[in-house]
Amino acid sequence: MGAANIHELIERADRSDPAAAHALFEMLYAELHRVAESSLRRAGSSLTLGPTTLLHEAYLNMVDRTEVEFPDRSRFLGYASRAMRGLVIDYTRRRRAKKRGRELEITLEAEEPSREGAGQDALELERLGDALDELALLDSSLAELVDMHFFCGFTFGEISELRGVSARTVQRDWRKARLLLHRSLLDDEGPV
Repeated sequence: MGAANIHELIERADRSDPAAAHALFEMLYAELHRVAESSLRRAGSSLTLGPTTLLHEAYLNMVDRTEVEFPDRSRFLGYASRAMRGLVIDYTRRRRAKKRGRELEITLEAEEPSREGAGQDALELERLGDALDELALLDSSLAELVDMHFFCGFTFGEISELRGVSARTVQRDWRKARLLLHRSLLDDEGPV
């Protein structure tokens, strides 16, 4: 299917057409699966969540939202990226809570793999997620860029094509986003 068909499906999905949302999901499944794999790779090896599970959870999250609009493919993928990041962070928070004994869950699964520093990775991921939420309030396009490049593995060239801007503009925005995130993360640490 071409770009015109994707745009038509996005418009229909914006009007709360579940069939269009489902068709859009099927059309972009391979790309969304790649996004899920990248998102999990960035989260660290301590996660036992699989890309297919993450993708399907994100889909369920997105379909239930009637107030969200996707004016173009870039915004759709950006929203999917943000949804996956949120799910990964929620998953790491729940795992950390279980390890601290705040949540009891009986499962038939084998013991989860442990890794030195996994708790620290989860904390850093949460801090980055919070900083990205703050950045989204300041400039949502910069936060979306971070989601797409850092968490989902899109190249600057792919992002520039999706957004219809030059790769140089994307690189400039990337530097700006990193600077703002770095400042936010340093502010969170407080005085040393």
